[in-house]
Amino acid sequence: MTDRTFKFLLISRVARSISLIYVSLSIPLYLSLLGLSPVTIGLIVFGVVGFYATLSFGLGMLGDRIGYKKSLIIGDILPLIGTALLAIVTSVKLIIPLLIITGIGGGASGGLRGMWSPGISALIASNWRDEKERVKRLGLISSAASAASIIGSLLISIEQFLPFSSLEDYRFIFGISSLLLFISVISLVFVEEAQRPKKTTKIMKKSSFNYILRVIASNTVTGAGIGLAIPLLPLWFKIAYHANDFEIGLVFTLSYALTSIGSFLATRIKFDTLKIASITRVLNGVLLIGIAFSPWFYLASALYALRGLNAGIGAPNRTAINVRGISEEDYGTATSLQGISTRIAQLSSGLSGYLLETWLPLPELSGGILQAVGGYIYYRLLKERRKATSS
Repeated sequence: MTDRTFKFLLISRVARSISLIYVSLSIPLYLSLLGLSPVTIGLIVFGVVGFYATLSFGLGMLGDRIGYKKSLIIGDILPLIGTALLAIVTSVKLIIPLLIITGIGGGASGGLRGMWSPGISALIASNWRDEKERVKRLGLISSAASAASIIGSLLISIEQFLPFSSLEDYRFIFGISSLLLFISVISLVFVEEAQRPKKTTKIMKKSSFNYILRVIASNTVTGAGIGLAIPLLPLWFKIAYHANDFEIGLVFTLSYALTSIGSFLATRIKFDTLKIASITRVLNGVLLIGIAFSPWFYLASALYALRGLNAGIGAPNRTAINVRGISEEDYGTATSLQGISTRIAQLSSGLSGYLLETWLPLPELSGGILQAVGGYIYYRLLKERRKATSS
């Protein structure tokens, strides 16, 4: 596959990352400014995640039939419409359904948030067949997307310097976010896609399904942890340490910078791919537990930034492992099912607000434990699969 295709794919993920990182970070703060409680915000995120999970599965199956490039374009059009409308809509009664039906503002706000959309893993797996080459391409895209996420988080910090009211600051940057998503869509138009085997089943082959069940088992546990700990984290920092938007933006900026470095390091580290994928997932959980009990904002910030570095190293390796046992004709449906399992598990975000109001450390503590356990499960299940395949 040509470098030209890779460059346009890179541009798309960079523009998308800037846009959606800002939206993911700002939505809890924006809704809080509109007067909504943490419990209500958590329930809204629940709705967003639920809708997006359904959309992801549909786009995955569609991608296997019409092409992953087209499913990526469709997947970017909805948030494009959503951010454009957020820039002009002022009524809370309209904002809430708008967030849900366009699938924005929900899920994790890590440095790789903007990179992933239905079809991206499938497209990369289809275009670059060698696993090491996949890790390299995924690492470069992850690194660039994470670096771009720095800009998205900085937009949170510079809001207070804009010459508008607090609410209008958010809306102004929502408008910028929509323009960036438009750039993403246009870039995808120029991406080429390798010819794939013809689809021979209605959904997927039995061998592909058996493999992804193992991935889904881990993703479900890990996703539940992410849903509890991450979506309301900007609000958690604000309540726990009385941090302002500028400080919160800097925390995520540092995290995204380290995620970018970690993703680049993933292209250089020569070690067992499965072990890297599993160990980094366990460490992500351990670091969340540390954040839960941190008495100081700066220590919690440092731990979250270190988690970004660790996540950057793990993500490209994990994505390569996730498609290892899948038939080429099933990439779209299978990777979407994997993503859906994580998204559905992230519906635990609906409980996040309740946990936050019950005991402040509880969302990060419970989320960290689940993510660490998910990493262990990931290694055990896929190690067994690797043994079965080689025997």
